[in-house]
Amino acid sequence: MQTPENYLEIYNSNHALIQVCSKKIRESIKEYLGNKYRVDQISSRAKSVDKFAKKSSKKNEDGLYKYSQPLIEIQDQIGVRIVTYYLSDVEKIAKRIHEVYEPIEEKDKRPERYDAFSYTGKHFILFIPDEFISWDSNRNMPIFFELQIKTLFQHAWAESEHDLNYKSQMEVDVDDKKLIAFSAAQAWGADKIFEDLRKKYEKEES
Repeated sequence: MQTPENYLEIYNSNHALIQVCSKKIRESIKEYLGNKYRVDQISSRAKSVDKFAKKSSKKNEDGLYKYSQPLIEIQDQIGVRIVTYYLSDVEKIAKRIHEVYEPIEEKDKRPERYDAFSYTGKHFILFIPDEFISWDSNRNMPIFFELQIKTLFQHAWAESEHDLNYKSQMEVDVDDKKLIAFSAAQAWGADKIFEDLRKKYEKEES
């Protein structure tokens, strides 16, 4: 019977190959997008061994492991992020991704309530192209990767919020959670303002 320790040992042995694959995917996306899209940065990573260990050992309320086969079920072993300038660029880039990759899943992550503000971004789960796979099919390697497309404001907010929650030694209190939500609202508003300005001045220049 496989245990979290077994999965971690396998993942650790696969990590270098996964990292190489993540870099190949990043470079291919750079090539596909070329100079036709406004892109601030494209980054990629293989999920760290420590973070894989933490995620694979998560349990449900019933005490059972959330992932019965983490090497297959954890979708972000390879993560790629595209950061662009404007909201309209997100959809343009997403359309290009559809043309060159095979999606398993696509989600626009945003708060469900109209009066709530928190994490926002477009997420894809995509199959890894065969030409980037340098391992045998029986090696327990990932077959897909996660791609996030965000604006600069969405990216900045998400990175800061994640860092605060990840490194905090105590639970963030209610008033501070309100401040975090307020900052998300400001990022949302900034995206709207710059998108409107882009439309106005690009139209004038055309």
